[in-house]
Amino acid sequence: MARPGSSFVCQACGARTRQFFGRCSGCGGWNTLVEQSEPSGDNRRRRQVPAIAAPDAAGAPSPGRPSRSEPIQAVGDLPLQRLASGYGELDRVLGGGLVPGSLVLLGGDPGIGKSTLLLQSARAMASRAVVLYVSAEESAQQVKLRWRRLAEDAPGAAAEAGEGEGGIGEGLRLLAETDLELVLQELETLRPQVAIIDSIQALHDAELGSAPGSVSQVRECAAALQRIAKRQHTALVLVGHVTKEGMLAGPKVLEHLVDAVLTFEGDRFASHRLLRAVKNRFGATHELGVFEMQGAGLVEVSNPSELFLAGDGPSPGTATIVACEGTRSLLVEVQALVSPTSYASPRRTATGIGTNRLHQILAVLEKHMGLPLSRFDCYLAVAGGLEVEEPAADLGVAAAVVASYRDLTLPAGTVLLGELGLGGQLRPVGQLELRLQEAARLGFVRAVVPRGSALGPVAAGLGLQLLEAATVAEALVAGLGVNPE
Repeated sequence: MARPGSSFVCQACGARTRQFFGRCSGCGGWNTLVEQSEPSGDNRRRRQVPAIAAPDAAGAPSPGRPSRSEPIQAVGDLPLQRLASGYGELDRVLGGGLVPGSLVLLGGDPGIGKSTLLLQSARAMASRAVVLYVSAEESAQQVKLRWRRLAEDAPGAAAEAGEGEGGIGEGLRLLAETDLELVLQELETLRPQVAIIDSIQALHDAELGSAPGSVSQVRECAAALQRIAKRQHTALVLVGHVTKEGMLAGPKVLEHLVDAVLTFEGDRFASHRLLRAVKNRFGATHELGVFEMQGAGLVEVSNPSELFLAGDGPSPGTATIVACEGTRSLLVEVQALVSPTSYASPRRTATGIGTNRLHQILAVLEKHMGLPLSRFDCYLAVAGGLEVEEPAADLGVAAAVVASYRDLTLPAGTVLLGELGLGGQLRPVGQLELRLQEAARLGFVRAVVPRGSALGPVAAGLGLQLLEAATVAEALVAGLGVNPE
């Protein structure tokens, strides 16, 4: 049982109970309940709702109290003037830039480059706006050391940001503070166009008895920052931690509170980073930004297909697909390895493709092509660490598996596009012309597509040899050049 004046709060979903349980009844998480003290009766704010007179028979409001609402046609228009972040890839994911008065939550694994990205963006925006960088995890001297290293490694970027002699970083203001009240006071005094909080889990409200990073602290701190950002039209960027499962730490209400949720992905031991939008009230949620970590910090990748294609040419068990991320098409290499199993049940391992999707493709190949894949281990990987979720990659996965099984090599300059049905048929994919344009731009000459795909005059003028197929067997014969059976 909880002590008087305290309760147990789930750190995953925010559910509250008066008794400790090993498993949360709200989200089912184990060992997530933490005891927290409740505010006293003097600190609790209660709002007295005045009694409202009943409307008359016609449904009109009471004449004694004027209505504060107005017709939607009478609401004034607010021009949407976005502020460029200094990175075209970041602006692409945001939908064109930061919106005044919006809240953006940026999450990612530790060491992935969240602080580096925001500090470089703050340097770029400081030449045309007042930017406040609140460091709640590092001291001011530590942030300055990283800022100086980035400025020395990229002198051209420093000059563009107006950080020359006599005006070094005057538009970029730094505050190393964890107290929410002091941060709010600085926002009221400075009134910056952009404010960056690194991170929201490190802030704490003295009126709450819980520890920093708890559900109540994160929720109340974010709500207080939201109120002042909306009132002052300040674009607010919050850095959020992630849990060991890869989810954003804190309750789901934090994701509902902000206007955009961005995730920074990638292997911390690799050079490239992927920026995705999970939620965006002012733009699309399927855009992708690609960065590369270099000595000068994060650098935009203008041609991301080069990261996901091997430079040594085709090899047995590889196939090339075109994945669409929003308005961007990426050529990706799919690698497969099929070998006899040593166990009663074969192993199935997939990296970058859903394991259930791989099982379905293997079952279709075994059923409709007679390949005894149930006696073979199958390992599948997408080059570059990209996560491909769309079904347009099915044909490429099937071709890579069959090529590895038969030790075949696909002809150079061939891409495969198509969704694989359970009956072995090929289904058309979306944005086919956009995919073919990217393939033609990178020098590919042949494309295997589903029969009956809607192709316009743009595809006809690309110079690609289009090989149409109705079933997976026809597509593999056209792509491999031989009968895979």
